[in-house]
Amino acid sequence: MTSPKQLEVQSEDRTPQKWCISLREDKFENFLSQGNPTVNKVFGDGSLFSPFLFRKFFDPSDAFPLWELESDILLSHLRSSGQTTVDWSQTDKEYVLKAELPGVGKNSAQVYVENGKVVEISGLWRNQREPKAREWKSGHWWEHGFVRRLELPENADWRRIEACVNDDIYLEIRIPKCDISRGKEEGAAHSE
Repeated sequence: MTSPKQLEVQSEDRTPQKWCISLREDKFENFLSQGNPTVNKVFGDGSLFSPFLFRKFFDPSDAFPLWELESDILLSHLRSSGQTTVDWSQTDKEYVLKAELPGVGKNSAQVYVENGKVVEISGLWRNQREPKAREWKSGHWWEHGFVRRLELPENADWRRIEACVNDDIYLEIRIPKCDISRGKEEGAAHSE
């Protein structure tokens, strides 16, 4: 077992027009039906990056209110068959997200916090050879990478989020909780 690799949690992503092409259910089903085993691992049942993680289609590039849901309930059908590679929980002090990183892009995983309201996990699952593919977030992003955007809870202390990768496979994100009134005051001061 190797020691965890800390990831820098960035508060700015300068990619222009990222996620501007929505992943529709028909496009995704066509893409998944190509039978590529890597694609199935990246976006298959139980993956954090699967549009069907929550039992019905949900574009992973849209922010999802994950922390409002209980993982035990939402993932029970996947856990019973041993298919899930994701889990989340909370304690009195923090929120925790754990997920397996897919594909060859394990070392390309990036974590961003957008406006203190959304945490975004993205990376490449396919090696990039074409110069055009460098802007993968602005096009058909699912052909090159993965993304999951999650709404942060109101009491999340987004400035102290920590992310690491264990054994080059397992992503762990820890989001400390703060006093709600203190968090709002800090957020207001930061946006001025």
